[in-house]
Amino acid sequence: MIICISGLSGSGKNSVGVEVAKLLSLRVVDPTFKTIAAKQKMSLMEFHKKAEKEHSIDKQFDAHLIADAKRGNCVVTTWLGPWMIKDADIRVWLYAPSAVRAKRVAGRDGMTPEQALAHITDRDESNHHRYNEVYKINIYDHSGFELVINTEKFVPAQTAQIIAAAARAIGGKTAKPAVKAKKATKKVAKKAKKKMKGKKR
Repeated sequence: MIICISGLSGSGKNSVGVEVAKLLSLRVVDPTFKTIAAKQKMSLMEFHKKAEKEHSIDKQFDAHLIADAKRGNCVVTTWLGPWMIKDADIRVWLYAPSAVRAKRVAGRDGMTPEQALAHITDRDESNHHRYNEVYKINIYDHSGFELVINTEKFVPAQTAQIIAAAARAIGGKTAKPAVKAKKATKKVAKKAKKKMKGKKR
């Protein structure tokens, strides 16, 4: 089972992804530009600007992502996961109004709401432009997604429950426990029938 969760800055993809992984006993695949930028002693947006000029950065990043996801049984929470992981079982887009996302980012990263709004606007547009230029991918087109969820309406745990329910309905690794449960129920039923026959005799 491979579930890919994406969304704009502050949409909740990482928080929701962790919850989904817990519910379905899957691992989380969540490499970020933020981590790479920190290693290179650059701010996130400085690294974004660098990536706009050096397309090899995105290509190397996504090659590693694809290789990791190929191991299977995971929840991928990167921006391009749903487009890059061709054999994903479920593709999810999370969205929320910009003001809601800015408030989340402000609380998480220690910014004012105004700073956070400017930050996510810049970051979202940088990604939109860059992904279109590098891969011809429009991150605002979700026509191939199984789920589109408004995270303003739900806390991460609730959103995760929705995604987990969809995963169980589709099947795969997460459906196996249900199959075992059915077999166990049948065994119990057979034993009960045998006991009833014994009593009648």
